[in-house]
Amino acid sequence: MDPLSSFTTDHYRPHNSRRLEHLATLGLDLAGRKVLEVGAGIGDHTSFFLDRNCHVTALEGRPENVEILKSRFPLVETLCLDLDDDEIADFGRFEIVYAYGLLYHLAEPTRAIIRMSAWCSDLLLLETCVSFGVEAGVNPVGEDAADPSQSVRGRGCRPTRRWVIDVLRGQFSHVYVPLTQPWHPEFPLDWSRPASSAQLTRAIFIAARKPIKNPLLVKELPDRQVRAG
Repeated sequence: MDPLSSFTTDHYRPHNSRRLEHLATLGLDLAGRKVLEVGAGIGDHTSFFLDRNCHVTALEGRPENVEILKSRFPLVETLCLDLDDDEIADFGRFEIVYAYGLLYHLAEPTRAIIRMSAWCSDLLLLETCVSFGVEAGVNPVGEDAADPSQSVRGRGCRPTRRWVIDVLRGQFSHVYVPLTQPWHPEFPLDWSRPASSAQLTRAIFIAARKPIKNPLLVKELPDRQVRAG
């Protein structure tokens, strides 16, 4: 499958826009930072940080996606790396690790969070598909390895929000969830009412080395959220 046809659908483009719009509303200190973008795809989120004068290093697991990313952003250091690999070389520390749309495509999400934590000196920004439920569960699933936007190995997961926040708390002193959600139907507002099994559901988490004073962020999982202003 052609990567461009996978990443430029009528569904995918607004989905990216709504996520980045939401991130911009959170008032986080993102400008001029050293950023590691993990699971960068073909670079649809990369310019968000470049426009804010960040120094960006991009990781992507599929060589065909890496080639497109390099052609779009030739000045961005781009590495082909699958976070599910058994061994990964250490390549430094970054103020911000950005992992939107990656975790649920991985077979080893706990190991991935531990690795991202090791690279992160300040903020980990994480968005992932999740499952409804109050328990901590990782919920492995199969994915189409032939699709350039899906799991490299054909194995992913749909963890619950509780699972994600618990694993993040094992690595970071401060973990938050926004009170707001992007303006997109895949981001639920009422977590007491499970969505249709056919619809993906998503959540956002912010893990930090230092406390963040921000009225839009809470430390406990909210049962209800609102759309971003």
